Amino acid sequence: MAHAEFPRGPRAAPGPAVGADLVVRTLGEPPGLRIAGEVSLRTHPAWEGALASLPAGGSEVHLELSALTFVDVFGATTLALAAQRLGAGRRLVVDRPPPSLRRVLETFWSDLAAIEVTV
Repeated sequence: MAHAEFPRGPRAAPGPAVGADLVVRTLGEPPGLRIAGEVSLRTHPAWEGALASLPAGGSEVHLELSALTFVDVFGATTLALAAQRLGAGRRLVVDRPPPSLRRVLETFWSDLAAIEVTV
């Protein structure tokens, strides 16, 4: 499995992208990212970098989030904006997000066709 590289803190070692308590790895098939940890104030730069690096092409990009424990409202907003930037005919499939993210997406972006949430 390939590792994605994103901006990290000054003491970060080579390997998977780590931003405080956030680990980002690329998925092979389906194309996308596997993200673990939490999205909060200290991990926003790594979260934004991961979403900015979503694979181009194809109709679907997957975010496998089963190991993500928390996403704050800023993180959910960043996710919705990233989905909107994918372009016409593409969508972001959010696989097994934490309950907090599911609730925020359902509350604020339930009609956003660019995001599909799977449980």
